[in-house]
Amino acid sequence: MIDQQESPKLIPAHGGYRDLQSYQMAEIVYDATVVFCDRFISKRSRTHDQMVQAARSGKQNIAEGCMASGTSKKFEIKLIGVARASLEELLLDFEDYLRQKRLPLWGKDHPKARKVRGLCYQKDRSYLTYRPYIEDSSPEISGNTMICLIHQTNYLLDQQLRALEREFLKEGGFTERMYRTRSQMRNRSRNK
Repeated sequence: MIDQQESPKLIPAHGGYRDLQSYQMAEIVYDATVVFCDRFISKRSRTHDQMVQAARSGKQNIAEGCMASGTSKKFEIKLIGVARASLEELLLDFEDYLRQKRLPLWGKDHPKARKVRGLCYQKDRSYLTYRPYIEDSSPEISGNTMICLIHQTNYLLDQQLRALEREFLKEGGFTERMYRTRSQMRNRSRNK
């Protein structure tokens, strides 16, 4: 019988999405989108539902991808890509909102944009960190804050996708890991 401590791992540790900065930011984007839409977009509007669903998709696909990563790197990469695409759709909705309301879109060097972007460095940031900009501000400030948050989340997801790509190229996927693990187990059995 083979000692379990010596056995290679077929399914590596996976999940842990709540510790990912991309997930934490996506959760903030989701919570803030719900509040923004409830404040500024009619609940009867199809846009309200689409924006909330795009924000939810961003968050949920990160979680699902991380949970699937133990058995499918391909599926993880795909779902993180879906999260990124959902947040890009949401970004366009916020840009459309500002344009249609004839509100200014802040550039990345706008003083208020810098202030909002700087909040990401606060320890233990959460929706509460951004709440004054979402709940107690004008549509211009709230909408531009959302755009800043989505850009930051998309940046993190882009970094995550690049890391997953490097890991896949180096380690391969589940099928390759199954073959390696089975080969290692056979070699150990023969050598005993």
